[in-house]
Order: sequence, then structure tokens, then C-alpha cells
Amino acid sequence: MIGRIGLLLLVFSIGVLSGALWRDYRCFLNMPIQGPEAGVILDVQKGTSLRALANRMTEQGLLDHPYYFTAMAYLQGDQSRLKAGEYALTSGMTPPEVLARLISGRVVEYSVTLVEGRTFRQALAVIDAHEVFGGANLASLSDEELMSRLGRSGEHPEGRFFPDTYRFPRQTTGMDILKRAMERLDGVLAEEWEQRAPNLPIQTPYEALILASIIEKETALPDERPRIGGVFVRRLQKGMRLQTDPTVIYGMGERFDGNIRRADLREATPYNTYVIDGLPPTPIALVGREAIRAALRPEEGDLLYFVARGDGGHVFSRTLDEHNQAVRRYILNQGP
Repeated sequence: MIGRIGLLLLVFSIGVLSGALWRDYRCFLNMPIQGPEAGVILDVQKGTSLRALANRMTEQGLLDHPYYFTAMAYLQGDQSRLKAGEYALTSGMTPPEVLARLISGRVVEYSVTLVEGRTFRQALAVIDAHEVFGGANLASLSDEELMSRLGRSGEHPEGRFFPDTYRFPRQTTGMDILKRAMERLDGVLAEEWEQRAPNLPIQTPYEALILASIIEKETALPDERPRIGGVFVRRLQKGMRLQTDPTVIYGMGERFDGNIRRADLREATPYNTYVIDGLPPTPIALVGREAIRAALRPEEGDLLYFVARGDGGHVFSRTLDEHNQAVRRYILNQGP
């Protein structure tokens, strides 16, 4: 008799305990995680087990019961669905919401911006300075080594990377960003090449990229790009030299101190379009879509010259006499 009573008491106690545990577990499911109000970044390394992650979250003060979190994942069938990466957790999230975030793959993203008109070496410096890529030291690579690592041996890197804002998770490398920017440039250039105007003095997409880089450096005003593209295209068609200062500056390299002297205009570098005929051998900067479009679909007309007004815009001329008058007014300050 006593044995039966003891068994009943044991069953009853187990039932009471089970009920209490279940109520406690249900309370856990609805209890927001602890932590700073601003939230916390949880880094889930590849291969991290569910149990280890639950223990770490408890050590960090985010959870009170690591075993409840583990049990919840097993009950939902999510115990092996964790995805590596950094996850932003806020103090208002409940454990089910945390688990949903950790299996979603919606990791924290960073961004880096490559700017139109900058050289690829300046772009490398931006990537090297980024918090995620610290120590990448891409700038220490030679042009040849850089392009070889990108699978483009023998190509010059200038102008090969599309300027844009690139978003990425922490596991990304600086070389990954360069590869994305290179492939993006390839796609944009191919799209614009297919829609090029007829009878251009440009034989290849690469020549279009070279011309676009000069347009990119000459103006930051969107409405001027097609007009400047038209000037350069007509000069090429007529066998006139481009005579554009940005190519002189690029050819001077680190010697450029902010001023172009007459001796610089006469210096025979591969990029000095006051000296060479046609296009320089490579682009001189990173190029956006609008500049590429301006090179391939330039504005029609008879303009052959332009000079900077000093306010970011340019004065365009049809004849050399008109151009010289504009130079006297806006460059030499000799009045109208």
C-alpha cells in the first residue's frame, strides 16, 4: 500500500514539476532578452554549435536559461540551421525572434564607397582604410600582382572598377570588393556599348572607357557630360588633339602639385594629349555610367572647344577665335 502511495506521490510530483517547467519555459519564450538598450552584435563563427552559442549568450547576459534556448531550437527543428555571420540583436527581441534572426542569414552589413573620378590607387586606399579590411594593404601590391589575383593578368587596373557603394558582411575581403567592382564595370560597359551611336571614332569598349574617364575628370555636371563627349568625339574625327588637362595631370603622377605649367603641357608623356594624337593608353580614373554613356552617345553639334568658367561649369565654342576670347575672359581675366 505504501509503495503505491509513494508511486502516486512521485508521479504527482513529476507532473507538478513538469507543469512548472513548462510554465517557466513559456515565460522564457515571451521574455525579451537582456543587454544594452542600443543592442549588441552577436558574431556566430562558422561551425559554432547551438549549445555553445546558447552558453555564450548566457555568459554575455542576454539569456537566463541556455537550455531553454537549446530546447526551443530542437522543438522547432532549427537546431542545425544556424548561419555564420554577425547579427544585430536588440533588447526588445524575444528568444524566438533571436533564433529566427540567427537562422535567417540577415547579417550585419557594412559599406564602402568608390567615387567617380578617383584613381584606382585612391580607391585602394579607401578600401585599406575601412574598419573591416584593416591590414589588407592592397596598396602594397603592384599593378601586375593586383590584376593577376583578380584573374586579369596583363590588363591595366586604372578605370577597371565601377564607382558605387558596395554593401557586404564582415567576412568579405578587400579583394572581394575589387572583384565585384570589376565585374560591375564589365557589365555596365557592355550594356552601354550595345547602345552606342553610329560612326564613332572609337573601335572598342576599352577605348570608350578611356574617353569616358577623361569626360569624368573634365566635369562633375551631369548635363555637361554629353556635350563634352561631343567635343572630344568631333576632335577625334577631325584628327585634332584632345588637349585636355586631366590627362597631363595623370601623366605627371605624384609630381603634380596643383599647378600645370607650360613645360608640363610640352612634356612628352604617354598621357599628355597636348603632345600625343588620339587617346592615351589607359583610362585615367574610375568612371560612372553617365560618363560612359556620354562617350558612346555624345551630344551632336559643331562645338570643338571648351574652357572652365571657374564655377564648375564650362563655356563651349565652335571656333578657335571664340575659344580664345573665352580663355581671355575666364582664364586670363581680361574682361569680356
